[in-house]
Amino acid sequence: MNISIILTFTILLTTVLSAFGQYKISGTVQDEKGEPLTAASVSIPKLGLFTLSDSEGGFILNNIPKGKWSLEAGVVGYGKYLAEIDIDSTDVQKNIMLTPNHNTGLNEVVVSGTLKEVSKTESPVPVEVYTANFFKANPTPSIFDALQNINGVKPQLNCNICNTGDIHINGLEGPYTMILIDGMPIVSGLSTVYGLSGIPQSLIDRVEIVKGPASTLYGSEAVGGLINVITKRPGNAPRFSADAFVTGWGEANTDLGARFGVGKKADALFGINYFNYQNPFDKNGDNFTDVTLQNRVSVFNKWSIDRSENREFSMAARYVYEDRWGGEMNWSSKYRGGGEVYGESIYTSRWETFGTYQLPMKERVLFQFSANGHKQNSAYGDTWYLADQYVGYGQLNWFKTMGRHDLLTGLTYRYTYYDDNTYATTSANGLHNEPTHTHLPGVFMQDEIVLNPNNKLLLGLRYDYNSIHGSIFTPRVNYKWNSNDKNNIIRLSFGNGYRVANVFTEDHAALTGAREVVFANNLDPETSWNGNLNFVKKIVAGTTFVGLDATAFYTHFSNKIIADYETDPNKIIYDNLSGYAISKGLSLNMDVAFQNGLKILAGATAMDVYDKEGGVKTRQLFAEKFTGTWNISYTLKPIGLTLDYTGNVYSPMRLPLLSKTDPRSEYSPWWSIQNIQLTKSLGQKMEIYGGIKNLLNWTPNKGTPFIISRAHDPFDKNVQFDANGQAMATPENPYGLTFDPNYVYAPNQGIRGFLGLRYRLF
Repeated sequence: MNISIILTFTILLTTVLSAFGQYKISGTVQDEKGEPLTAASVSIPKLGLFTLSDSEGGFILNNIPKGKWSLEAGVVGYGKYLAEIDIDSTDVQKNIMLTPNHNTGLNEVVVSGTLKEVSKTESPVPVEVYTANFFKANPTPSIFDALQNINGVKPQLNCNICNTGDIHINGLEGPYTMILIDGMPIVSGLSTVYGLSGIPQSLIDRVEIVKGPASTLYGSEAVGGLINVITKRPGNAPRFSADAFVTGWGEANTDLGARFGVGKKADALFGINYFNYQNPFDKNGDNFTDVTLQNRVSVFNKWSIDRSENREFSMAARYVYEDRWGGEMNWSSKYRGGGEVYGESIYTSRWETFGTYQLPMKERVLFQFSANGHKQNSAYGDTWYLADQYVGYGQLNWFKTMGRHDLLTGLTYRYTYYDDNTYATTSANGLHNEPTHTHLPGVFMQDEIVLNPNNKLLLGLRYDYNSIHGSIFTPRVNYKWNSNDKNNIIRLSFGNGYRVANVFTEDHAALTGAREVVFANNLDPETSWNGNLNFVKKIVAGTTFVGLDATAFYTHFSNKIIADYETDPNKIIYDNLSGYAISKGLSLNMDVAFQNGLKILAGATAMDVYDKEGGVKTRQLFAEKFTGTWNISYTLKPIGLTLDYTGNVYSPMRLPLLSKTDPRSEYSPWWSIQNIQLTKSLGQKMEIYGGIKNLLNWTPNKGTPFIISRAHDPFDKNVQFDANGQAMATPENPYGLTFDPNYVYAPNQGIRGFLGLRYRLF
């Protein structure tokens, strides 16, 4: 899809959509500095019309009859807005400015910690919120890449060839992080590695992050934390939006979104993301592509249905198709799955559907549902991986307030079907294929107790029955104290998490390269106990706002599943740890906003992640001891120009070597990816942006003899092995190595420019 096609489609769609709309009020909600306010309520009480502003401050109230109406607006931390609006025969554009109320501070609405909408200040669970504007400071083609500038969250590449990866929170590997879309556990299992791409960012309202176990509410996989991608409400989205950019490496990304109404009762949101990169580079000279080539399309559709008494009813669906490959520079599809030229080719086809329906009864009872199917057709050299996964999920939530007790009770059920061509789904006698069918019913209860205006206690307990592993209990306790002005908050949490592992769906390294996968024993579920202490301080000094958010965390694992790369260079050996594993550390986020338009969001995390077995302490692979992130923004309002400087820095992390004679360093160096961007507003509807990514031109091959081991012999044709299966040192192979692409800790993509355009039509 070239730029001319994109522009043509944009013009046509804009023309069609401009014909819609009758009597409505639309506009933006901003603070006194002109910055957009997210989740501000805008309503006409007499008509029963209500909406929330989106991540860019935009709002729309539809179906307004002629007449004079009282318009109200407000958000936690700001004073109330009142105005009289005269609807005659045209739509009304209204920009609302709210004045801060320094007694309560700035707040966002969050849902991830307790499954209900509350202000961030009132939540007993610490939740970090990142709006769409945060991600615009460093535009990326996927959510996976967009998380790189969030403190304590790291997109970790797992393979130098196909560039798939997962999300680490506080040093814990990707399978411990649960990815949700609108609160539904969509991205899990097989899609843990492949499913983070292709969520259209033009439709994202905000991203909420909970660090620490959330298994009491969300079940398995939420051991290290969760990332909840919340999409825009159809009624709040622009009629049309477009965001497209290209880079100096030939990458092209396009996000299109459109809102339309069906009758007076339904609003729909449609979005499409298209990413294309077909320009192979080999700047490090190993005859392998530095960056995986990709062709990806994702289509998203969300519906919101108006019901009596403002009861909820929304449905959404998404489809993703991706064709990606990396490998030797002369690879083409005719070599797919063969042993002549090495390449890793992955075809992903995935569909999802999910929604929320509030039952028609006096009590507030919500039924949430989701289903997804994922087909994987992959070739890693001459090793094939063919897999199918289907997941069905249902959850019934009952919310009940009784005096000081805010109760939540839930019933859940998840069914997972999984089949592949590995021995993971081979029958015990090895004679036939045997797909797995996992049933996971559960029940959870939560009581949020308001002890007094300054103290709140949250108690939770969950019981699940896994059809393979049996009964699992996960309790949690959260306590929150706040000062009278709510500028000082202390949160203390303690909880349990569990995880049932599936190696082939969660660990790409199990399939790539020439290593054999070995299970030393049957893998038992992992369990963890976690404690967090969180302190939030808000300081208002005149027109300057300073927010501090500090957390101390500690997690103890039993039965942790360890991938052993070091015992045998030809194998990856998986087994439950007989000892224990620890993840502990401190993190600090700082948010500073000056009246002159300067904003600073910076964070740092110091941590120690290790396992201990037989009295021997071993540092976890790919876990840094220190990480820092920053997002510095300055806006020259008179000319509508914004400068964004973003970046991260990582301390050394331990890397997997093949042998004691491997010449590569056991630890990575300090490294940093930094970016700069200029954005120019062209009126209220359009902006152009551009800049430079990876200013320092950092790539992991600097100072390293090679990244991919034996890239010249990817099928190990010239490797000699001894009687124990160990690679032998020979004149042709002086270090006794095998082909291996798993020595990876940073992107291979160097410095590059980018240029993009955004357009919104309300």
